[in-house]
Amino acid sequence: MHASLRAKSLVQTIRTCFCSSSLCKPELDESRFIVPSRKNISQLLKLKPPLIPLNQILALTVTHSFTADSLLTHSLIHCYLSCNSIVTARYLFDYSCSYSFSPSTLFWNLMIRAYSKQLIHSSESVVLFKKMMLGFCCPDKYTFTFVMTSCSRQMSVVFGQSVHALVIKYGYAFDLYVGNSLINLYCVFVRMGDAQKVFDGMLKRDVFSWTSLVAGYAKQGEMDRACKIFGLMPSYNEVSWAVMISGYVGSGRYVEALQYFRDMLCYDSNVKSNEAVFASALSACAHLGALDHGKWIHFYMKKFMICVASNISTALIDMYAKCGKIDCASQVFNELSHPDVQNFTSMITGFANHGLGKDALRVFNQMLAKQVKPNEITFLGVLNGCSHAGLVEEGSSIFFNMESLWGIVPKLEHYGCYVDLLGRAGYLEKAFRTVKNMPMKPDIVIWRALLSACRVHRDVKLGELIINHIEQLDYSRHGGGAVLLSNLYASLGRWDRVAQLRKVMGVRTNNLSIGCSWIELNGVVHKFRVADKSHPQVLEIRDKLSEILRRVRIAGYITNTMPVSFDLTEEEKEQAMAWHSEKLAVAFGLMSTEPGTCIRIVKNLRTCEDCHAALKAISNVYCREIIVRDRTRFHTFKEGNCLCNDYW
Repeated sequence: MHASLRAKSLVQTIRTCFCSSSLCKPELDESRFIVPSRKNISQLLKLKPPLIPLNQILALTVTHSFTADSLLTHSLIHCYLSCNSIVTARYLFDYSCSYSFSPSTLFWNLMIRAYSKQLIHSSESVVLFKKMMLGFCCPDKYTFTFVMTSCSRQMSVVFGQSVHALVIKYGYAFDLYVGNSLINLYCVFVRMGDAQKVFDGMLKRDVFSWTSLVAGYAKQGEMDRACKIFGLMPSYNEVSWAVMISGYVGSGRYVEALQYFRDMLCYDSNVKSNEAVFASALSACAHLGALDHGKWIHFYMKKFMICVASNISTALIDMYAKCGKIDCASQVFNELSHPDVQNFTSMITGFANHGLGKDALRVFNQMLAKQVKPNEITFLGVLNGCSHAGLVEEGSSIFFNMESLWGIVPKLEHYGCYVDLLGRAGYLEKAFRTVKNMPMKPDIVIWRALLSACRVHRDVKLGELIINHIEQLDYSRHGGGAVLLSNLYASLGRWDRVAQLRKVMGVRTNNLSIGCSWIELNGVVHKFRVADKSHPQVLEIRDKLSEILRRVRIAGYITNTMPVSFDLTEEEKEQAMAWHSEKLAVAFGLMSTEPGTCIRIVKNLRTCEDCHAALKAISNVYCREIIVRDRTRFHTFKEGNCLCNDYW
């Protein structure tokens, strides 16, 4: 048989191999290896595909000098890449370049594209592109799209700009796919001015062009601009909606995220929700404590039999836990046949935030029994669970064995959890020694945890010592720590230092977090700020709150004015404490729901001592269960008590 004809027959065989899943195994089967000869080559090409291992075909190609046939070599490289054997494909590519022929643009594109898909070796596509240009091989539009993908993965905007210049030079500036790649490249580096110029200069745009630009502005945090562009889009797909919903979640605008999710389901029946959409919507529900929305999304997925992947199940566990339904979160977790590290971590964190440290430890031990390796976030959840439950011995054992047993070196966040664990339990001196002996410089969060512990345990001496350390910090970067320092001075009655410190802080206090609380009623999320006057029913709410405070004072509640950090009269302090955001939210919940209904509230800051005492009294007087999720954990108030046992 003529060599060219045999090569063509071999090409056909390789194509058959490529289509056969059983042949995507490039290992050589020695038992079926056929010694190459003119006679048995013909017989080999007549055999059925499952009897022809790919490596045997490669051996025949090389030993019989078929590598000069470009079509045959291209088919072999393509087949090896389909088997994820990029090393062998590159060897064959380099061999062909050196000994047989000059690769065409198609050959270069095949290898450049393969490397561009890999995070670790994506730089090789840039190396090949440079060799391609030096070899005077003309790139086409596909070459540029693959190379720009590599630039995005390597975070190399400078080389990306050079490629952009070549795009213009070779006349592909107005190509749709090249333009989309350029927009995506500039959006990855949040260079929205360049991305907008490319977009505006495109003669033709598709849904990917619009979506990439929207994603760029969302990544930059310019959601109003992203919303405006989204409104101008001629059509949408599931990625477009996912970008908007996740963008609002990332910007902390959870109400708008849920509104877009509802709009997608109601007004765009052609779009099918993907995992990213559901995960983002559930995340918004979790942050808002919007249990009704979250339950509806869960029901929707069950009704339409949407496959619950790992990230969705993790989001469901997180949503139920953060909405105060730890039993529902546990049910979702228990229904998983093979939970992964994210599922375990979400469940452990949920138990920890509810103060159920022993349950968090139980799930952690279950995780180890199933040989699922914990990650850094897992240990944060376990240590937080021990901290909120006062499990000092168990938490200390886990902290000191992280590296030796699980190979995870404790980071600053883990030290913060351990210091918080010791501080809450009253081991202040030990906590202070831990901070001083840390292998890294402690941040303001750790000092804040120590200060909070000193304030709770009334350790003025250690508090003064910690203050001396904190005063060396830059208040312009650590406004939250400065406020806590001011509050500690106020609790000690040192108003001169409070005034002095606030003068140093200046206007920076205006940028600090303001206490906000959210409550969901009938599918609508209501937001309250401290001393809020913006709610449409503000007058009725204030009247209701005044009535509530009168009743609970008769029942024995006394306002705790210690959290007030201003030098006011006692009456003025009581008035200031009365209008905290969670009290306003509870008043609105009591006046808007039927007797016996559970009231669920989410707060962005730590619940103060006075509000904690007030909510215990309200739960007793009004016979209501009140669940509050603050910045650090859950509080469940019922019959005048809280499940945290005043340990938070």
